[in-house]
Amino acid sequence: MKKQFLTYTCISLLTLASCNNAETTTTAAATPDQKTVGQSGVVDDQSQKNVVQIAIGSKDHTTLVAAVKAAELVDVLSNTGPFTVFAPTNAAFDKLPAGTVDGLLKPEKKDDLTDILQYHVSVGVYKEDAFRDGQVIGQVNGGNITISKKDGKIIVNGTATIVAAVPASNGIVYIIDGVLLPPKK
Repeated sequence: MKKQFLTYTCISLLTLASCNNAETTTTAAATPDQKTVGQSGVVDDQSQKNVVQIAIGSKDHTTLVAAVKAAELVDVLSNTGPFTVFAPTNAAFDKLPAGTVDGLLKPEKKDDLTDILQYHVSVGVYKEDAFRDGQVIGQVNGGNITISKKDGKIIVNGTATIVAAVPASNGIVYIIDGVLLPPKK
């Protein structure tokens, strides 16, 4: 349901964007030797960064960025959103069994990688002060995460602690110290 919602939202936004006034907009068709780019290709150094730009700008999220690129989710996560992203640090990925990340980055594992990454994303913005102990939040991959509070800390699925929150132009990024693995289907 959430995948359909995200797809319909993206299609609606693209439709609205294509309805610009023809007098003020000119569009050139891409020639075969030109590469077209999506939302991630928009250059804007003045606006607040989106969730992808925040991750790209962080030395602690190079593994996450590599995974998002391998899963071809950069453009989707650069769109309007809003998104709540639970972003594992490089150290969080290092806690996984040896070879796990390298294996997931292989082209034949793209579907598994996409499932895991989408398990780190919610549609909507969930503010830190609104999290409740036991709260269940639906993720883009169709799974659910559970929020708990202990000793003033917010923990996701009992394994990953939120260590920081970074607002983005299209949502919010929660830096977490663990990788969230979706339950087996």
